[in-house]
Amino acid sequence: MSTKKLGFGLMRLPLLNGDDPTSIDKEQVCRMVDSFLEQGFTYFDTAYMYHNGASERAVKEVLTSRHPRESYTLATKMPTMFLKKEEDLDRIFKEQCEKCGVEYFDYYLIHCLNTDLYETAKRLRVFEYVQGLKAAGKAKHIGFSFHDKAELLDTILTEHPEVDFVQLQMNYLDWEDEKVQSGKCYEAAVKHGKPVIVMEPVKGGTLAKVPEGVEKLYKSIKPEMNIPSWAIRFAAGLPGVMMVLSGMSDLSQLTDNTSYMKDFVPLTDKEQEAIRQAVGIIRTQTAIGCTACHYCTEDCPKNIAIPEYFQLYNRYQNTKKEERLPLFEEYAELTKTHGAASDCVQCRRCEGMCPQKLSIVDTLKKVVKAFEGKAAMEALKGGLS
Repeated sequence: MSTKKLGFGLMRLPLLNGDDPTSIDKEQVCRMVDSFLEQGFTYFDTAYMYHNGASERAVKEVLTSRHPRESYTLATKMPTMFLKKEEDLDRIFKEQCEKCGVEYFDYYLIHCLNTDLYETAKRLRVFEYVQGLKAAGKAKHIGFSFHDKAELLDTILTEHPEVDFVQLQMNYLDWEDEKVQSGKCYEAAVKHGKPVIVMEPVKGGTLAKVPEGVEKLYKSIKPEMNIPSWAIRFAAGLPGVMMVLSGMSDLSQLTDNTSYMKDFVPLTDKEQEAIRQAVGIIRTQTAIGCTACHYCTEDCPKNIAIPEYFQLYNRYQNTKKEERLPLFEEYAELTKTHGAASDCVQCRRCEGMCPQKLSIVDTLKKVVKAFEGKAAMEALKGGLS
């Protein structure tokens, strides 16, 4: 495998229609893929559910049908959240091979293990199935992505020493967070000697659009570096990290990321201290730590645009009262095609799937108060006070 640590995450690809996650801008993605490979990067990461199922199919059009098989490494995942019976495993894997246009995957993961989905994986013998894929040469390396507490990760790695690697959400904001436990999960992987692939190093864009105070801090030290570089370099510099995935949404993001990851330089002690200061600032100014992964919306009975509402609420919290009208209008527009926050029936299916362990139901109540309350209604009627 290439020693370059930047991987191309195919979950947030550029779209032709912002309201349609399947409308991938394949022409732009082709340019991105070509540039990525030309610079010596090889790792691509997709999944069955990304872009409402369109990401894997796009892989065939933008990558595998256009470049020699030995020129790239490809990862995808068995979607544990969609499994009902053992027969689903072979059906889905064959479908993934067909969609991606490959006969084998370089890295094959059991997707999104948490307490409930680990039980699903045990019941349906998913670990045994992926071991069989490796034995048959259809998966060169096997592992799993993980979204839960470090104690469970330690249990899984103890019970399944056969896995080759583990994929973890790791970023500097979540490093000491007791809900996400980035740091503790990393330590568990190191304890078991498992290489780590990092997902969400920029926390769904949260660490790309930092508060003004953090931006000034970073620019005072590295004026030539873009803000997301701090998060990606933090993750890439950790011992045992073999790859850092970035969900690059346009060519400019890819160009920036590859510019400093071609010849990766770890953070200095001064930069590490700046990050510690940044964490304190960000925590005081970010109301909801949502990464917009959309796992929460997969099974929402009311089709509530949870990530979009949470992003609006974060912007609302940092916007002056007299300047909030555009946010109210954006919320009202979203409710024309999605359930409103007030439509929540409190089934809490979303909370079971949330990698950030957010109290989604309670937080939606805050959204209701902000965007469906008296002030919002008066503003929309032209009576902003």
